[in-house]
Amino acid sequence: MSGKTQKKKTKQKQIALPMLPMRDIVVFPHMTAPFFIGRSLSIASLEKSLAGDRQIFVVAQEDPLIEEPEAKDLFRVGTIGQVLQIMRLHNGTIKALFEAKSRGRLIEAHMEDPHFAAVVEPIPEQVSHAPELLALSKNVRAEFKRYLKEVKKRTEGIEKLSIDSEEPHILADRIAPLLNLDLQKKQDLLENADPQKRLEIVYGRMLEEKEFKKVERKLKERVQGQIGRTQKEYYLNEQVKAIQKELGQGEDSKAEMEEYAKKIKEMKLSDEAKEMAEKELHKLKLMPSMSSEANVVRNYIDWLLCMPWAEKTEDNFDLEKAEKVLNAQHYGLEKVKERIIEYLAVAQQVGKMKGPIICLVGPPGVGKTSLARSVAEALGRKFAHVSLGGVRDEAEIRGHRRTYIGAMPGKVIQSLRKVKFRNPLLLFDEIDKMTHGVMGDPAAALLEVLDPEQNHTFMDHYLEVEFDVSDVLFFCTANVPQNIPAALKDRMEIIRLSGYTELEKEHIAREHLLPKQMDENGLTSKRIQFHQKALLNIIRSYTREAGVRNLEREIAKTCRKVATQLVKKTNLNKVVVTPNRVQKFLGVPRYKHVKAEEQNEIGTTCGLAWTQAGGELLVTEVNIMKGTGKLQLTGKLGDVMKESAQAALSYVRTNANQLGIFSSVFEKTDIHIHVPAGAVPKDGPSAGVTIATSLVSAFTSIPVRKEVAMTGESTLRGKVLAIGGLKEKLLAAKRGIISTVMIPHKNKKDLTEIPEEIQNGLEIIPVRTVEEVLGVALERLPTPVIDPEPEIKDSSKEDSSEEAAILPQTDSPESPRTYDA
Repeated sequence: MSGKTQKKKTKQKQIALPMLPMRDIVVFPHMTAPFFIGRSLSIASLEKSLAGDRQIFVVAQEDPLIEEPEAKDLFRVGTIGQVLQIMRLHNGTIKALFEAKSRGRLIEAHMEDPHFAAVVEPIPEQVSHAPELLALSKNVRAEFKRYLKEVKKRTEGIEKLSIDSEEPHILADRIAPLLNLDLQKKQDLLENADPQKRLEIVYGRMLEEKEFKKVERKLKERVQGQIGRTQKEYYLNEQVKAIQKELGQGEDSKAEMEEYAKKIKEMKLSDEAKEMAEKELHKLKLMPSMSSEANVVRNYIDWLLCMPWAEKTEDNFDLEKAEKVLNAQHYGLEKVKERIIEYLAVAQQVGKMKGPIICLVGPPGVGKTSLARSVAEALGRKFAHVSLGGVRDEAEIRGHRRTYIGAMPGKVIQSLRKVKFRNPLLLFDEIDKMTHGVMGDPAAALLEVLDPEQNHTFMDHYLEVEFDVSDVLFFCTANVPQNIPAALKDRMEIIRLSGYTELEKEHIAREHLLPKQMDENGLTSKRIQFHQKALLNIIRSYTREAGVRNLEREIAKTCRKVATQLVKKTNLNKVVVTPNRVQKFLGVPRYKHVKAEEQNEIGTTCGLAWTQAGGELLVTEVNIMKGTGKLQLTGKLGDVMKESAQAALSYVRTNANQLGIFSSVFEKTDIHIHVPAGAVPKDGPSAGVTIATSLVSAFTSIPVRKEVAMTGESTLRGKVLAIGGLKEKLLAAKRGIISTVMIPHKNKKDLTEIPEEIQNGLEIIPVRTVEEVLGVALERLPTPVIDPEPEIKDSSKEDSSEEAAILPQTDSPESPRTYDA
């Protein structure tokens, strides 16, 4: 073999590999290193590697502080290697043992889901046995032995690992990780493909560190005789200065310290924060500038100095502007807008925003988050958003203590730093979806944040100084208020956002969603026109929701279909979207709303139910048959609804004679109560009057009027109690072609909040008792009956036949003759 370096002439084949972006770590070939991996995409890359041949590409970030790096944040050269083993830790991170094989050049990086990935071109090793290189290798080995003895101690295993290698191109890579080099210099060494240059750099660095050690010993010998308690600090400062002077870093470090000191003096920090900043700056001056401890202290000082200790935006209390902003961005929701305007009016009178914590509760898609954003815009405040869905660690709110590697402040402090003002509108989104586990309860941590009596002294675990968050205007959102802890709910004012009506959805679609989707799909009013019935068809047959998210998706899909037609058919100038074209574009209708029965039926009653997607008609069926008095409930009913059925049956049995039913019938009759759509879970007490009406109809054979619907909870004494979701239930009745609706009398006051457009065409009858319900729902009232007296038999004329034991039947036309309904 010649003494010249052997280079491959052919271009290396590019390969696609999972990728791990590393912070503050440069991995060299031929080394084995453990990593702690915590980022979700990094963990996904590791899982991808383990599922295949275990190969993975490791590359360092240019800035280790970037939490979510992009392709431009990565160095261009990294290391191709193999994952040897992994260990999953209890905090969700993974410890992986990585064996580096060779260098690789990053051609293309993919930084999005499902995992980090890269297209890599392997960099071939330049293998050479030139005499000059062999001589340099010998000197490096000898110097490395001296370096380990004088600079690095108790590292015999490391010495053996490095000097056993006989290949010069491997020697530099084995020694480099043990040297005190900053990130950029290590990366430069990794990117250098010439083995001789790498050995020269390593050799020179070992000599430099050896000289630094000599300077340290000389300095120690010179000042050791003068050291006392009062001179210890001076010695440490002199030692740091000597090291920095040898490294050529004294001027940069001095300028950085002066900049920090200037900011601390000029900023309006709290007394506690100023004292802490000065203390940490003093500590930083005594540390080597490139040490890991110095980076931790530097990051902490940066956080302290970047917080908005005194910066505030000026509130705008113009009610007309606030109303204009809210009306322009949200249709309907009058009650919510009214409450917010009241809140601003009080703040204008008082001169400050010290009101309650507002929690917007409602189904998905009704505009809770966008409403909070509009309030921030109306007030002239910055808007910060914190998503709490799935958060289960208390440190997400209060931050991690600085003793942990990679510690960060909590989401509250991070949000305030991001907006750069201390009085933003901070939205805690999905507050009902927090969970608690071994890492603590985040809901308990929020108690301090949301309590006006405590949050002026909020202390983040990372900052360790008090920060006043009482000027922050807190909004929260939730879908199910029952999932919010009671102590947390007690600190908030609940404002409920109900679902939109069909007319509201149509208005929102025409005024907001349709123009938005036309613009995104390159359409104008000259190229597309939506028929009113077409929009109603989409709302009724292709969406079933309280909000408008799916409605927007269906409108977007329709616009794409129209755009495709206009491109394909160049002679087509305009498309009018009709109900028939909607079915052609969107396919077979996915939803069909329940409508009233075609004729009056026995044992079948139309009830009203509330769902998160709005109101629905809920038909209740009752069949009776000969049996032993058993009650069967079907239709996937919840416990509360089953109890309502039992309560309704108890009422009917107690008042059987008055309702035209003989008491003895129940002992000989099995009852089957069924609520159709058996796959859909149903629960709640408001079906009590519906079940009672079906039972009376079945036992008396009197049909129930098909145009009547009802809702209300029934007690054992036949009283009708109040229910919720009245607006949605009335809307369902109107959609189902119902003309008469019975509601509890206690809900009569709620009719003032129901829009006239819903009430028009409906005869709404408030009722107090089940008897009033029966008077309206049945074709006719049942005729009361009297139970027959038991027959007294003469023992002398005892009839041996079984027929004699049967109670006499009445020939009254009002009595039920058959129980097989």
